[in-house]
Amino acid sequence: MADYHQYGGSEEENAEIRKLETELLEDPDNFETWEKLVRAAEALEGGINRNSSPQAITTVRSVYDRFLAKFPLLFGYWKKYADQEFSITGTEAAEMVYERGIASISPSVDLWTNYCSFKAETSHDSDIIRELFERGASSVGLDFLSHPFWDKYIEFEERVEAHDKIFAILGRVIHIPMHQYARYFERYRVMAQTRPLSELAPAEIMAAFRAEIEAASFQPTPGAKAEAELERDLRHRVDSYHVEVFTNTQTETTKRWTFESEIKRPYFHVTELDEGQLVNWNNYLDFEEAEGSFFRTQFLYERCLVTCAHYDEFWLRYARWMAAQPDKEEEVRSIYQRASYLYVPIANPTIRLHYAYFEEVSDRVDVAKDIHNAILMHLPSHVKTIISLANMCRRHGGLEAAIEVYKTQLDSPECEMATKAALVAEWARLLWKIKGSPDEARKVFHENQHYYVASRPFWGSYLVFEIEQPTSAATESVQYERIKQVIADIRSKSILGVDAVKELVQIYMTYLLERGTKDTAKEYMTLDREIYGPSSVASVRTVGNVAVNPFPAAAQFLSVPHTHDIPDDPVAAANAKAYYQYAAEHAAANGRTA
Repeated sequence: MADYHQYGGSEEENAEIRKLETELLEDPDNFETWEKLVRAAEALEGGINRNSSPQAITTVRSVYDRFLAKFPLLFGYWKKYADQEFSITGTEAAEMVYERGIASISPSVDLWTNYCSFKAETSHDSDIIRELFERGASSVGLDFLSHPFWDKYIEFEERVEAHDKIFAILGRVIHIPMHQYARYFERYRVMAQTRPLSELAPAEIMAAFRAEIEAASFQPTPGAKAEAELERDLRHRVDSYHVEVFTNTQTETTKRWTFESEIKRPYFHVTELDEGQLVNWNNYLDFEEAEGSFFRTQFLYERCLVTCAHYDEFWLRYARWMAAQPDKEEEVRSIYQRASYLYVPIANPTIRLHYAYFEEVSDRVDVAKDIHNAILMHLPSHVKTIISLANMCRRHGGLEAAIEVYKTQLDSPECEMATKAALVAEWARLLWKIKGSPDEARKVFHENQHYYVASRPFWGSYLVFEIEQPTSAATESVQYERIKQVIADIRSKSILGVDAVKELVQIYMTYLLERGTKDTAKEYMTLDREIYGPSSVASVRTVGNVAVNPFPAAAQFLSVPHTHDIPDDPVAAANAKAYYQYAAEHAAANGRTA
């Protein structure tokens, strides 16, 4: 009871915060609970301000820091945090929050607009304010909906009556395809009538226009009249040039409107996007890449990855595109690091594995191994990561280094049994495919079968291993006995479900038809009766074990073709065999154990 004021505020307020903190310990990804915690912290003592208790101020800062570390793309909360700090401490503290915010979500038009507006209201140094606006322009100036930012920039220059700078800003904006391009051009065209000729177009273009006009004049008029006529003609020519710029911007805007009009959520949220939104972003990126502008394409990727931050497919696409550009190794590394450290949930480790491969290519093998180990700290049973680490160790340390990885994981109490079954199969595959020693591989399968009596991937891999062994006329009979023994063990020693046993036996039955001798037809028909016959004659198992499914109903398995409805269908059996071969070679892609 002595510490019930640890958060500041009343006992009731403290109890609410404690309750929410407990809920987050149990479910740290619950966005609604986080939002409730932020609101509860802000409401302490009637609302946080500079007169609040140190405990309450510490609480609200801690909540915001943790919340925005977990969800750094929520621009609205960065703005709220900055406002909170301004009310507590003042300008400098608020600016520090804004700087953290734009570092986390640099493509945010709203956050840059708010920051620049705040700076314009709290600073008296026009150069410093202008410098911040220019930083913002480089970050969000190309956004299709960047007009609030440009409006705020122009508003600032109007306030300090810097008309030359307003005209220069408009001269930049009229080239940018954006939603409200037309009104900027209208204002630019009006201002152009009173601006000096030197400001109306680049010097080389003005020189070309002047040369054209002088060349077209057969009898030049002397004196001031000639100069006045020349300026009139130049302004007319420049106005035509500006109309061409407008037409080009209009065309480019129309092209992009096809994609922009389909963007329903241009900001980040924890809820998933529908498939149409993902398709639209991919199509938009295809378009911008085809247009060929590096800066526009890079900006669109950055903008896309605010909305699609949790989708590793877009991070992978960005990294691959950047890797194809010359001299961009550090940019590629930054993409992988941001995806891995900040945005893509650890439950989707694919982007982290690609980051590891990138570092391996960069001769930073230790970093690549550390990335694998970091994944396994959170996902100790992720098959794909374990196999990837083993293969990397094999590439740089030989076969024994890879086997050591598997042994370490097999000895780990944190590694699930289903994962261990897949790893044993992969260990055997290494001995068979890499070392070229099927006898050692067979020994691994045989000595471990009693540990994995409930594992479909283990028994499927074991069976495929024996079937795939090369034979000759002299050795086929020996190999047949080995395969037959695996099936006997599946039927007598495993505790697989009935359907799984049927699938494996069907693979064996197809083997009998394709590679058996004249006597195997009898064995085939016996199996056909025992596996697919009516209950009065069927005996899927050869001993008295009860046929039960050892896996919970919610367990996820790769789709396996069920062949018991068509017992003699060689295509279905081949599909089932291909499944187990895939499991043996790839150990359940995406981290599942089949």
